[in-house]
Amino acid sequence: MKKKILVIEDNPMVVRTIEFKLTKDGYDVTVAKDGREALSLIKSTQFDLILTDLMLPFISGKELIEYAKENHPNTPIIVLSTSTQEDIITNAFDMGVDDFITKPFSPQELSLRVKRTVKSFHGIT
Repeated sequence: MKKKILVIEDNPMVVRTIEFKLTKDGYDVTVAKDGREALSLIKSTQFDLILTDLMLPFISGKELIEYAKENHPNTPIIVLSTSTQEDIITNAFDMGVDDFITKPFSPQELSLRVKRTVKSFHGIT
């Protein structure tokens, strides 16, 4: 069975890149373009991995991470962010995220990090 990944990103170009690469890698990818849509999906669906930006319309990535960690503690989270500020990265890890990828990123790097994270949490890809 395909692993389900939720991608929370409001930049259509980034979404296309992620969706194309992860679908090609065999994952079932669901996209949310803002925090409200993402929260609804997190409440209604069990995902094997969440990829989220921090800066989102309506509900922030930080709020989504807090909700997901409280309600789905076994779902790994990878942050996608343009920020390279150490305090933002450190804060994300303190919140319990499993990885932090700085934009722009290569699709191959994303693929490898997703595969590693899914494997470490779920034993297979």
